[in-house]
Amino acid sequence: MYNVALADDHNLVRGGLASLVNMFSNYKVLFEADNGKEFISKLERNNLPDLVLMDITMPEMDGYSTTSWLRINYPEIKVIALTVMDDEIAIIRMLKSGAKGYLLKNCKPDELKLALNAVITKGYYFNDLVTSRLINSINKIGEDQSVLKNVVNLTEREKEFLRHLCSEKTYKEIADMMCVSPRTIDSYRDNLLEKLQVKSRIGLVLFAIKNRIVEL
Repeated sequence: MYNVALADDHNLVRGGLASLVNMFSNYKVLFEADNGKEFISKLERNNLPDLVLMDITMPEMDGYSTTSWLRINYPEIKVIALTVMDDEIAIIRMLKSGAKGYLLKNCKPDELKLALNAVITKGYYFNDLVTSRLINSINKIGEDQSVLKNVVNLTEREKEFLRHLCSEKTYKEIADMMCVSPRTIDSYRDNLLEKLQVKSRIGLVLFAIKNRIVEL
């Protein structure tokens, strides 16, 4: 039996979610919280949740901050973001904070259960927001020597670009910070997508995080 904690400031959503999780075999809701601050206050060292379904936009302490705090203090607790936010920056921020999965609140119950099972058994779950093809590419890192070699062959400017990608900055803002033109930034991006065998900005971010090019 795996314990699940819920962090969401909407009572009706949280209540419905708790009922749903408790219906799944092998899962039970350990506790609920309105925000990250309350969530942390309810943690008991001898009775920790295995998984957390974490909303992003919460008062007092949001999902980004709470997930980052867990990564430092209780890295064994796995976080799945459950949110209405489907934009690229939100996904990147939650992955960087330490989330192992990312779901939208309009997902079906079957997908939620699939996500819980996947995070328990494989350590991560990403749906079409981070495609299976992308995840397969990331998983090959460590096995594919040509990809590993490319990590070594990255230039300092490419590494700097990757570090900027792991932020909320737009491509134009990154160009300004690196004192280059937007066209040069596009060139960095396109070259890295090909060199690292990934398909999107999220893929580049995952690569940078996994290979510690960016420090979390």
